[in-house]
Amino acid sequence: MTSFEDPIPQILRAAAFAAERHRDQRRKGADASPYINHPLALANLLSECGVRDPSVLAAALLHDTVEDTGTTLAEIEKVFGRDVAVIVGEVTDDKSLPKTERKRLQIEHAAHLSASAKLVKLADKTCNLRDMAVAPPVGWSLERRREYFDWAKQVVDKIRGTQARLEELFDAAYAERP
Repeated sequence: MTSFEDPIPQILRAAAFAAERHRDQRRKGADASPYINHPLALANLLSECGVRDPSVLAAALLHDTVEDTGTTLAEIEKVFGRDVAVIVGEVTDDKSLPKTERKRLQIEHAAHLSASAKLVKLADKTCNLRDMAVAPPVGWSLERRREYFDWAKQVVDKIRGTQARLEELFDAAYAERP
């Protein structure tokens, strides 16, 4: 994107794209809220913390499309450009791996993410903890919820120094650990 281009259309296209791709998905809480609320919360949180990079905001909106829908990184790159696709790729888990391995790799790889991907990862973990505190997935035991909080903290501890305000908000969300 050149400096004179208006970033708002790209961000709105990303929101519409994510809404379309996640249209049939719901969050796992008892209220089964529309899944799109999660990527919107990430972009909003980043914006509230002063993030103005349109690639980061678009990637926040698209961060789960490759992992949770039929979307490919090539498609993200074609529609939104290489910068957005790279960030989305960095925060996308390999769903062919077992869940425990994916979680381990998130901790291991977190410190090596780009600054942009660290922002998205930090916002994602913050929003997930906020949701977990008020609307945990149906059927999750107290122990499983606590394990999730502790795992998220392990990931975030690897990316400390990314953005102070966002880290403060993560810490506040973690303080609500059940």
